[in-house]
Amino acid sequence: MTAPAPTPASTPAPPSRSVYVYGVVRASHTVPPGRTGVGERPAPVRTLRAGALAAVISDAPARLRAKRRDLLAHQDLALTLGRDGPVLPMRFGMVAPDEESVRRQLLCTQNDCLAALERVDGRVEMNLKALPTEADLGALVREDPEVSRLRTAARRAPGYEASVRLGEAVARGLKRRAAAAASTVLSELSAVADATVHGPEVEGCVLNASFLLDLRERRRFEGAVERLAAAHRDRVELRLTGPLPCYSFTEGRA
Repeated sequence: MTAPAPTPASTPAPPSRSVYVYGVVRASHTVPPGRTGVGERPAPVRTLRAGALAAVISDAPARLRAKRRDLLAHQDLALTLGRDGPVLPMRFGMVAPDEESVRRQLLCTQNDCLAALERVDGRVEMNLKALPTEADLGALVREDPEVSRLRTAARRAPGYEASVRLGEAVARGLKRRAAAAASTVLSELSAVADATVHGPEVEGCVLNASFLLDLRERRRFEGAVERLAAAHRDRVELRLTGPLPCYSFTEGRA
């Protein structure tokens, strides 16, 4: 007589793994083979499909720090994905508890994400920062009544306090004239862009703005920045960065 087979003990489900999310794409969008993600031991990057969307993910690293290596890896992947279609890039450090939570979020925000993908299709982000320049201080003295008055006072009664007051007035004057020039620059560049947003304040800058550009307008935009930088070089320094993933024009969609 054959003994009955033992009843297998119930096996607990394996713990869910947290995932790092790089961005959201259309479901048909593929990840280039061989790509790895962030972390000291980068895991392979893959897509997680849900309806008409897919999240670009990898296993989350055990320890995640905002190191230059990982920041660049994150941004480079977003730019690479953008060559084959629109991407809604996540900011660095987006970790979800498991794949199922990502899938649910994609399904809940599907319409908004599809609209956002359509908005950035064929477009890039360019960022412009404007800083005061100390060029042509003589013009500042002539044009700024406060600086002119304090300079005259410092010459008549030189001393530490007079020098400090003059220095502070010069700094304010440089900032004012840079801000005025940056306002003109912003107006002209916004006419070339599809959309413009102001970024957070950056220490030392009078302007931090991002522009959404059709790829076909990129050279025209860069040429306009060069022309404006030359025209206003005595008042403001312009620093252009890009092309970038469209971070500033896809946030708030999920």
